[in-house]
Amino acid sequence: MLLEGKVAIVTGAARGIGEAIVYKFAEHGAKVAFSYVSDSSAEKAAAIEQKLNVNGVVVKGYKTNAADFAASEQFVNDVLKEFGKIDICVNNAGISKDNLLLRMTPEQWDEVMNVNLKSVFNMTKQVIRPMMKAKSGSIINMSSVIGEMGNAGQSSYAASKAGIIGFTKSVAKELGSRNIRSNAIAPGFVETDMTSYLKEGEGAEKYKAGIPLGRFASAEDIANVTLFLASDLSSYITGQTISACGGLNI
Repeated sequence: MLLEGKVAIVTGAARGIGEAIVYKFAEHGAKVAFSYVSDSSAEKAAAIEQKLNVNGVVVKGYKTNAADFAASEQFVNDVLKEFGKIDICVNNAGISKDNLLLRMTPEQWDEVMNVNLKSVFNMTKQVIRPMMKAKSGSIINMSSVIGEMGNAGQSSYAASKAGIIGFTKSVAKELGSRNIRSNAIAPGFVETDMTSYLKEGEGAEKYKAGIPLGRFASAEDIANVTLFLASDLSSYITGQTISACGGLNI
């Protein structure tokens, strides 16, 4: 029970990595508020609540948009009203709109930046006030190995994820004296809906051949790293990026 007594926020958590993090945090005793953005995710969010809210576990989903500053402010205020505090914030919301730069539209670029990078600013800006008051907190930002390596056809995604790393380091320097830690995770290829097109055929084998561990990560692999950074096991770690990529970036 590494997170017993803690309250955590996880954005973009109705599926994939975010959903796995919600389950992992609840398993370790945290009360969890998670967000989802679309009406189509509401049924899934309700199912997560129904499955986890047993034996004293408290998990609640909120339909909100982390890419919108006012919505993020309202979300954090609602969580504080419901749970009383915020100990952990996982900025996980993200999308990709892959395209060669020559063909990329300004709208595609802006959408990726807003969801992937601006959302991290929005949420961090809101949670640091209660964390500063408590003189404690862990902020975990979901970057990507693509933000470290770059990749053809993913300039917007790579730029947004690289920006998260720089932001994470800066926040760590600003808030370390308040006992607030800020770290990032850079997953490689993870078996989620976003990468479902890579799972089968020659394409999948090509990508796996470049990974020393020879497989894609599971969402739980990433959730385990997130648990470590959220817990007191990592109490002397801040400003770091953990590459959970199976050795892809060696």
